[in-house]
Amino acid sequence: MILDTVFDIVQTIPAWHLAGLFVMGMFAFILSTLSGGGGALLLIPITSWMVGASAAPPIINLGTFISRPVRLYLFWHDIDWSLIKYYVPSAIVGAWLAALLFSQLEGSWIQLLIGVFLVSTVFQYRFGKIDKSFDMPKSGFVPLGFVTAFISTLVGGLGPILNPFYMNTGLQKERLIATKTANSFFVGLAQIGSYTFFGVLTAQLWIYGLALGLGAALGNVIGKHFLAGMSVRQFRIMLIALMVVSGIVMIVSNINILF
Repeated sequence: MILDTVFDIVQTIPAWHLAGLFVMGMFAFILSTLSGGGGALLLIPITSWMVGASAAPPIINLGTFISRPVRLYLFWHDIDWSLIKYYVPSAIVGAWLAALLFSQLEGSWIQLLIGVFLVSTVFQYRFGKIDKSFDMPKSGFVPLGFVTAFISTLVGGLGPILNPFYMNTGLQKERLIATKTANSFFVGLAQIGSYTFFGVLTAQLWIYGLALGLGAALGNVIGKHFLAGMSVRQFRIMLIALMVVSGIVMIVSNINILF
């Protein structure tokens, strides 16, 4: 009965939607693995265009959550567990609160401000020539976890916004990606649970998210292969470049809506 229902739903979905989400997920997460995040953020504009802005956040968060066990397996030995205990508890609270308010808040102003911050990172890190721009205490990940989980649950992704904070604890390359992925995995559990509890995730959105997640999982594997050949400086420069590009995309995408 359940399989028949799923099959009926799949038949109503254009095949190019599922194929497109799979391919987008793959390419976005190849880039995400190489540059320390941002795959979900890159997916926001095209996913919104394909399935609608209101459906994009739960689809993207579901798809990225499905792909995370693969990345966790690939980077397991590089995780800095000392940061997890600061970030995760408050982030879970933020994710549940955001899911409750999902249909009531306007996210454009938030995305615009975040976009400006991301663009500013190119100046903070002097175009990739320095490792840290400020000292980030581990206790700072308590409020950071709440705020970023809250916003990412509302808009679908904020990957690059966290990179400066991780970099300023001294994490680089594999350790940065591994620790960030572990935090995101636990937050993803809260996001998917809260989306489901509040009735946001329909059967059709689950199918969309599965297609995106399978592509993202493959992208993680491909990206890990290329990451091993990058130097720390190359990684930092690419990370900053992604943050700046993502910030510009967020600014352009939301400035017309607001003004």
